[in-house]
Amino acid sequence: MENHIKIAGVLSIALAIIHIFLPSYFKWKENLSTLRLIDRQIMLVHTFFIALMIFLAGMLSVLSAATLNSTKLGNQITLGLGIFWSLRLYFQLFVYSAALWRGKMWETSIHVIFTTIWIYMSIVYLISAYQGFTY
Repeated sequence: MENHIKIAGVLSIALAIIHIFLPSYFKWKENLSTLRLIDRQIMLVHTFFIALMIFLAGMLSVLSAATLNSTKLGNQITLGLGIFWSLRLYFQLFVYSAALWRGKMWETSIHVIFTTIWIYMSIVYLISAYQGFTY
């Protein structure tokens, strides 16, 4: 399980790094220009802090997989991460409109890739937490 936690950590770090490219890819400068200044800044600041927390959770997973997998505090953290990624999976499947990706090859590929990542991360962290709480 420790290796899976490390893999999930590497995936988290990669996802955090991807956030660097989101503003330019989604053309936020022009698309958010119609928003009030406070709304625009909240969007950018929240994106930064989400990416930072995903990066830090990834670093924790890579550097402390054994501790996360074998201590009570580690099990509580992995439970929290499992809930986080499970909720992200839920949003991927039931909150984002399928109109964003259906019938579009690139967007459908990205949707499938990220859905697979959210499933993997959810399973890894929840199994780690469950195993820790059962012994």
